[in-house]
Amino acid sequence: MPAVADFLNKLDQYILNPLILLVFAIAFLLFFIGIIQLISASQSGKDADDAKKNVLYGLIGMFVMFSAYGIVHLILNTIGVPSPNFISL
Repeated sequence: MPAVADFLNKLDQYILNPLILLVFAIAFLLFFIGIIQLISASQSGKDADDAKKNVLYGLIGMFVMFSAYGIVHLILNTIGVPSPNFISL
């Protein structure tokens, strides 16, 4: 069992956490771009709708990635694999 736990810990540390962090960063960038578009297109109706969609998609993406991080660590802690409480690169 220690070999499986070590493998799962390495999988979490080197593959899952960086992947979750990357997708979270992309969602944050989309959210930030949407905010900038919303500020700059406050007069135009169609541009504001696109900006609102970008903000919403960014928020949904960040929520999903935060939830995925929590679910992965919940599963690892349930089966007894020690993992840090933060995202490590």
